[in-house]
Amino acid sequence: INDARVEKKATEASVTRSMAAVDLALETLRPVIWVIGNAPTALLRLLQRLEDGAPTPQLIIGMPVGFINATESKALLVEHAPCAFITIQGRKGGSALAASVLNALAILALATQDANREHGGG
Repeated sequence: INDARVEKKATEASVTRSMAAVDLALETLRPVIWVIGNAPTALLRLLQRLEDGAPTPQLIIGMPVGFINATESKALLVEHAPCAFITIQGRKGGSALAASVLNALAILALATQDANREHGGG
């Protein structure tokens, strides 16, 4: 959000910095997991870009919080997600909740990996 390239893109395109950050991430990082916990406009932008042909991630954790567009953005995720997703209904959510979901998934992945090793897997 505070990246100078994001600020420049947002100003030039007359969009929010959250929307510009999504655009920059798609151009430079190509994330396989998207975690959005704060800005509903970021989730809306991601869904728009995916619909327009941006690379499909493996997972979207969409939990933006707020009174404006939070509920609507998560409803659109449920209706139009092109991949697996985790969300919460309504206006509640936030970065801490979204990060805790990602952390829980990482813990489960590590536990699965350890269990596979114990039972002769790779």
